[in-house]
Amino acid sequence: MNLTPKEIVKYLDEYIIGQKEAKKIIAIALRNRYRRMQLPKEIQDEITPKNILMIGSTGVGKTEIARRLAKSLELPFVKVEASKYTEVGFVGRDVESMVRDLVANALVLVKEIHKEKNKEAIEEYVTKKILEKLLPPLPKMASEEKKAEYQRSYEKMKEKLLKGELDNLKIEIEIPKSSLSFEDTSLPPELARAQESIAKIFTLGVNKEQIKKEVTVKEARDLLKNEASEKLLDMEQIKQEALQKAQEEGIIFIDEIDKIAVSSTTTRQDPSKEGVQRDLLPIVEGSTVNTKWGPIKTDHILFIAAGAFHLSKPSDLIPELQGRFPLRVELDSLDEEALYKILAHTKNSLIKQYQALLSVEEVELEFSDDALRAIAKYAHNANQKLEDIGARRLHTVIENLLEDLSFEADEHRGEKIVIDRAFVDEKLQEIIENDDLAKYIL
Repeated sequence: MNLTPKEIVKYLDEYIIGQKEAKKIIAIALRNRYRRMQLPKEIQDEITPKNILMIGSTGVGKTEIARRLAKSLELPFVKVEASKYTEVGFVGRDVESMVRDLVANALVLVKEIHKEKNKEAIEEYVTKKILEKLLPPLPKMASEEKKAEYQRSYEKMKEKLLKGELDNLKIEIEIPKSSLSFEDTSLPPELARAQESIAKIFTLGVNKEQIKKEVTVKEARDLLKNEASEKLLDMEQIKQEALQKAQEEGIIFIDEIDKIAVSSTTTRQDPSKEGVQRDLLPIVEGSTVNTKWGPIKTDHILFIAAGAFHLSKPSDLIPELQGRFPLRVELDSLDEEALYKILAHTKNSLIKQYQALLSVEEVELEFSDDALRAIAKYAHNANQKLEDIGARRLHTVIENLLEDLSFEADEHRGEKIVIDRAFVDEKLQEIIENDDLAKYIL
């Protein structure tokens, strides 16, 4: 969390091209969270996060900016589509489920952090369990000589185990019989608890039952790590930390918020859309939501809303909700140069991904600079002729470009294939120039 806004923007620049204003606003919002945590408790409670509204077409990086930050800073993050809550009568999702999803996400994060902290103890537990199977303990009445001999064998076996020399040996281990898991966070907590109680009645005595399984030592390590975590980690402490982390550091990304805006140009009012806005309001404003892990306050969760706003505008949202998103930022549409930079300069670009995929078949793939510029040009043209789907158009263009090569990769084993401008033109020119083909293929 202790990153300056400049450092946050620098990190985002490795993955997302352009959108300086959006990066800057999010960097400030996250830094303000850190600043708030350093203040006395009475002032902390008064400072609420400044929620952000991102406006921009699909595929320009709205979600990616928030997702990358949450991942790098290990923050609980949930992305939801506002439009799905208009279907509440059909699928039974209520707006509070996004907060319960956030707590579930925080629980996974905190558990991983605790596993990392107790890594040595977990490894020790697993090693001990496996060695007990390989070398059953001596009876208590054994002589001192036998005990000393056993200890020497134990140490030798432990050394071999740690070196990985015994990975392929088969052993029989006992693991708890897995019970039915009810982790449906969409259900209200009261219903979830009732469902859990019913599950316990039906699986009473089954959970404690151990099943024997013959596995290799390598497989046993992974299976026993879960058992070790359950026994060594303080689950109650993890729950409390997860609730606190979700409450203080959580980010909820509400996508497609423009789909629940009621446009002033339409004559018919849509009660379901306005109803979703009214349901969202108390959560964004700050309220207490009950979850199966305990109550959580939403006052300090950072909400980032995003939408294209092609058919509506931010002022079509109800005034109370507009007021809860004081920071507005408009993201730029991607031009040809931006698409080229996405291919050439981002850390895990599509080009690097395809090179890695084909390297599995021992095919070395190389793209010339003019080929990348040609791909960017074709993607930009397709965006202008058809629907503008931003950087996502690069996926369809490159997939078409490399389709035959991916299919016949086994025939090119050990070869180096250079993709140049001529190759790109040959594969894509006809598709782009033929509007009917482009509509279906790209």
